[in-house]
Amino acid sequence: MLNVLRNLDWSVLTDALISAIPALICITLHECAHGLTALKLGDPTAKRMGRLSLNPFKHFDFAGFLMMAFVGFGWAKPVPVDYRNFENPKRGMAVTAAAGPLCNVLITVVCLFLYGLLFPLLSASRPGYYVLMTVYRTAYLSISFAIFNIIPIPPLDGSKVLFSVMSEGAYYKLMRYERYGMLILIVLVISGLLSGPLASAVNAVFEPLTAIAELGLKLGKLLA
Repeated sequence: MLNVLRNLDWSVLTDALISAIPALICITLHECAHGLTALKLGDPTAKRMGRLSLNPFKHFDFAGFLMMAFVGFGWAKPVPVDYRNFENPKRGMAVTAAAGPLCNVLITVVCLFLYGLLFPLLSASRPGYYVLMTVYRTAYLSISFAIFNIIPIPPLDGSKVLFSVMSEGAYYKLMRYERYGMLILIVLVISGLLSGPLASAVNAVFEPLTAIAELGLKLGKLLA
């Protein structure tokens, strides 16, 4: 039994964890940002249903998690929002929707800074290497999640922001067809039609942000 364990390729497990943990972090904080923003704007639905939680399994969608971990683009179980509780329903939905992607951008900025800051301290050891890779992967997946979610196809956040500038009748009509958008997204991602353009967009945004890691590295060298 011990020989079997020694001969296993543990890199497969570590690679899976390096993708899974960041995916759970990105999804959880994204959905919490929606719920907290909705609460601030007057809608307690997410709080009442226990979705203002850092427990990732409260927000877990199996298909979306797998896509996030292995493809780089995915989704979570949407936080319930009742736009009727907002003083201005359309504006409230737009602000609540935008909070998720903005949270992911913030996660990317923080993780890149931490990556640079911790690099001098952790890069020399194998455990430290895995920590650094997890932090870096979190930064990359988070910006991927942000960009994926601003696509204006329901039920992604971008659609709610776009619909907020439409007429009242068109807005509420389109919101009824939210469920069909997910089927379209799955087909687009699996077929690869969306993956190429999305990867290009993510890299175009992520590359300039890596300058933040350089700032963290300079500070890390001073503190080392």
